[in-house]
Amino acid sequence: MELRQLRYFVTLAEELHFGRAAAREHIVQSALSQQVQRLERELGVRLLERSTHHVSLTAAGAVFLVETRQILAHVDRAAAIARSATGGSPTLRVGIIDSSYDSMPQILHEVQARYPGLVIHQVEVGVPEQYQQLIDGRLDVGIGRAALAPPQVASHLFRRDPLGVLVPRHHRFAELDAIPVAILAREPLLLAEEARAPEFNQFTIEMCRAAGFTPTVHEGTVESIRAAAGLVAQGRCVYCVPSSCIAALPGTIWRPLTEPTSYYPWSVLWRADDTSEYVRAIVSCARNMSGRLGWLATTDHSVA
Repeated sequence: MELRQLRYFVTLAEELHFGRAAAREHIVQSALSQQVQRLERELGVRLLERSTHHVSLTAAGAVFLVETRQILAHVDRAAAIARSATGGSPTLRVGIIDSSYDSMPQILHEVQARYPGLVIHQVEVGVPEQYQQLIDGRLDVGIGRAALAPPQVASHLFRRDPLGVLVPRHHRFAELDAIPVAILAREPLLLAEEARAPEFNQFTIEMCRAAGFTPTVHEGTVESIRAAAGLVAQGRCVYCVPSSCIAALPGTIWRPLTEPTSYYPWSVLWRADDTSEYVRAIVSCARNMSGRLGWLATTDHSVA
């Protein structure tokens, strides 16, 4: 078993598409497929279900994905510590939920400009796992809804992000400028993978209940926004997402939700006892950018 096989598997699990995964890893699709198949043979278990138009994780694959992410995080952190011990560049490990969201990339761009010698590693990981990795030192900074943060994790709210819904381009909702939450009661609503984003699922369900209904949940879940957009574009379901990710989702239409209008709360997360210069810089940039771009400004009462 090789580290590159593990990385290829994680990328494929996030994309659920061989072509996109191969492009991210800068290899041809056939090589990616061969390495993942070799990994399955070495493990003696099937990690993925494949068809002509669909890739999904098996139960074994979902469990293996969690453990593999931890292994790769340990390897990356070990390498960073080794470089630091030999006088290498300073490093910062930052947790992000999904590469489709734009908040943290914008913040990191400003931090990088302030500290051009800082090496920043972005790790895609759900908020519950971010909490754990912050506590045990595998992450320095995270991002997410801080409502369930343990006492060892500090937070700073910097954005209240308008929530909307992704629908197929041909959907009847696409003709509306805004969509009352109540009419989602007639639509199959896709949720995120519970182990990865329980706080977002909870937020979405609470919003629906505030509008007077319990949503009809689409069978199956997704681990990435891109995978969700693929299902939506096929007309299988609709998916609630904040406005900060809509630029990365071709094939769908995003419409803001109203009655109630909802804003998803994004916070910077860090270990409460970490007072390092670079962590402080992340928090400072998030605060300044929030004020400059009006990220905390809302126009009406909302679910948050």
